[in-house]
Amino acid sequence: MKQLVLTREEARKIILYAAGLSRAGQFGKGREAVYKLIDHLGHVQIDANYTVERAHHHSIAARVPDYKREWLEELQADGRIFEFFISDSGFIPMYDYRYSLCVKEGFAKSRKPVTQAEINLMERVLDRVAREGPLMLKDFDYDREVASSGWWDWRPSKIALERLYLDGRLMCTRGKDFHKVYDLPVNIVPNDIDTTKPTPEEFARYIIRRALGSLGIAGAKEMAWRAHYVKNNVVKKELEKMAAEGAVIPVTIKGLTIAQQYILPAYKNKKIRLSGDVFILSPFDVLNVFRHRLRDFFDFDYQIECFVPEPKRRYGYFSLPVLAGDTFVARMDSKADRKQRVLTIHNLHFEKVKLSKTQISKITDAIKAFARFNQCTDIDIKRSNNREYVKNIKQALAE
Repeated sequence: MKQLVLTREEARKIILYAAGLSRAGQFGKGREAVYKLIDHLGHVQIDANYTVERAHHHSIAARVPDYKREWLEELQADGRIFEFFISDSGFIPMYDYRYSLCVKEGFAKSRKPVTQAEINLMERVLDRVAREGPLMLKDFDYDREVASSGWWDWRPSKIALERLYLDGRLMCTRGKDFHKVYDLPVNIVPNDIDTTKPTPEEFARYIIRRALGSLGIAGAKEMAWRAHYVKNNVVKKELEKMAAEGAVIPVTIKGLTIAQQYILPAYKNKKIRLSGDVFILSPFDVLNVFRHRLRDFFDFDYQIECFVPEPKRRYGYFSLPVLAGDTFVARMDSKADRKQRVLTIHNLHFEKVKLSKTQISKITDAIKAFARFNQCTDIDIKRSNNREYVKNIKQALAE
């Protein structure tokens, strides 16, 4: 197979375009832009962390300048997107629903044996949803018999609901409070949606196309990871077939000794111009999912530190990557106090890059927009490793 050879600069352009970060508003504005984004990425990850606005809203707002949170609810209500797992929980275009059936089957087959009492409880829960319509966890009696031992120590009715959700007998939407609302698939999936389960080969090709569509450039490892809930998936075999067919193109990156990479033909000769816009990104953004890719392609060694013991943190509990053009220029550890309407930046750490006045101005504007998005009117920068840069930013914020 003939290899396409790219420089790292060329590779970064493809990666950023695929991620929707070549320029602000790459998908336009308004609610339809939100759907176009989800349709393009195939999956926008959901996360419950509320230090700043939750990851799914954050990832969308970074790309859709006039984003409103209720648009996600409206797209769900219209039957255009749904929530489920692929690699993580996220929003997916509804027309991809049939591919979720493979993951649901995988969950059902890999589940540990359940007791008859647990089966009976699941049947009672399913019966109530069928008779009463959409229900939340709070609609079920508090059935815990022993004290909770931690975050994942769910009570029996919660476990039943989640098992039914994961194996596909229930689906869910989200209320304004972020709590799940469970319902039957027949009430959520439109009648014109294909609900036939794909073959393993079809599912593998779907995973490959979706991974390369959103990552731009990726190897078999990244693609197979997106199917890790499905046992004996055939991603690697189908990837080889697709390369032989010309449906994907093998890529070599000059100066990088990494596993074989691939791109979609649509990206091969695409003219991509980066605007140089600044994006403050979620740790769970599609661009940041694979840390090794950030190191290989962007020379950026990143780790979300909320999972790191406090004494070992270098940059802060919830440090957000700041991207300018094709370069990560800073990390911003911040917290939104929505009651006081203050965005506190505990640490604005700049990477070892020289920034122009224009770039500093764009970073300032991005911080202002991020504060507004988080319903904050004031910005308090506590600490930084670059006095000159932060002085200029504070002066501009005060104007």
